[in-house]
Amino acid sequence: MRLTTKGRFAVTAMIDLALRCSEGPVSLAGISDRQKISLSYLEQLFGKLRRYGLVESVRGPGGGYCLARPTNEMTVTDIIRAVDEPLDATQCGGRENCRDDERCMTHELWSTLNDKMYEFLSSVTLAELVNQQLQKTGGKVAVVHDARRSRPRARAKAVALES
Repeated sequence: MRLTTKGRFAVTAMIDLALRCSEGPVSLAGISDRQKISLSYLEQLFGKLRRYGLVESVRGPGGGYCLARPTNEMTVTDIIRAVDEPLDATQCGGRENCRDDERCMTHELWSTLNDKMYEFLSSVTLAELVNQQLQKTGGKVAVVHDARRSRPRARAKAVALES
């Protein structure tokens, strides 16, 4: 079982986007510079994130990407699935043909681990990850996407955290 750079980078880039979306569309070049992720790799990831409905693109001068849904409605699982990242601890991909076309003795163990991973990652929202970053940097504001706007140029609202 492993989470490859595709999933890790997608989650990292989405946190970066969420932290900055209140300022308007965020450029991939900016994310690339801040997170040290290849721009061409980000372009591939954001194409998938856009098709999955997690981000919206804004063309033209000042363009970039905005969140398509509120941060508290996006989970780590959503992000990982959007970029086609498999999280599977089994050797057979769940087909139960692990050992000579038969189920191996540890298949249930790895299958259960898969369930627990998805359960955990589905319980972690983008909003929680953003708030963790803000707390680490001393920020007192949580970035929450304004769901009432439907246009791609929708700006995020900053909402003060209650201590």
